Amino acid sequence: MGYHNYYHKCRQGVGRPVEIRTNRGTVHRGIIHRVTPNRVYIRPFEGGGNLGGFGYGGFNAGYDWGAANGFAFGAIASLVFLAFLW
Repeated sequence: MGYHNYYHKCRQGVGRPVEIRTNRGTVHRGIIHRVTPNRVYIRPFEGGGNLGGFGYGGFNAGYDWGAANGFAFGAIASLVFLAFLW
């Protein structure tokens, strides 16, 4: 997927949970906080990136509203929107 496609998908997904895999193989999960022309910023989930539901931690998993992590679109290998299951 090209950089522009990641940009547009992220702009449409502000406030939604995502999983980002980088070109180095690291995985990051959180809520899209903000998008700039060259970066997407996500706020990580509390407890190491776990979501409530099917193997992703407890239903009471909250958010760690600390600093948002920024990722350059060129470093993103895959971007997956996650669904909350209640």
